[in-house]
Amino acid sequence: MHGYRIRTAVPADLGGARAVMLDAVYRDFGTGYVPDWHADIVDPESFYLAPPRHTLLVAVDVSDGTVAATAALDARGPAHPPNPPWLSERYPSGATAQLRRVYVRPEHRRRGLARRLVDGLLDFARTEGGYRAAYLHTYPHSPGALGLWQTLGRVVCDERTEVPGGGSGVVHFEIPLH
Repeated sequence: MHGYRIRTAVPADLGGARAVMLDAVYRDFGTGYVPDWHADIVDPESFYLAPPRHTLLVAVDVSDGTVAATAALDARGPAHPPNPPWLSERYPSGATAQLRRVYVRPEHRRRGLARRLVDGLLDFARTEGGYRAAYLHTYPHSPGALGLWQTLGRVVCDERTEVPGGGSGVVHFEIPLH
């Protein structure tokens, strides 16, 4: 039986967190590492630990100390391109808590880890102040993602049906902060 500790990542967690994230982009998304999209995965310390109002949370398996799941938050809104321009205007950088890198290793799924991590990110966003909205985007084929996000927020754009040619195929969500 696994037990987990949810906590803010420390430098010693970054290798395990990076492995969880890289495994997800290769296994779940099939994109592999793309420098323009994944620079934060290679250098999570400068993206999530160093800047104020950013954070990286990890779920650590207490039986062996390994990182089982990750979730990050930063103050960068959705960039255009590749996102539709109106999303960048609606969720501007600095005022938007963007949820990122909510990934759970397959052998640790279906145990509520993603939900607990997201709750932690939303608590962080509320206490850090200055955030008007929480935003994220997800790929519909990401295991368990749509179901989780639909219970927590509302779809603001489904590129598959709302953007000519299907856009990049992602679904954009807003999660209430208050």
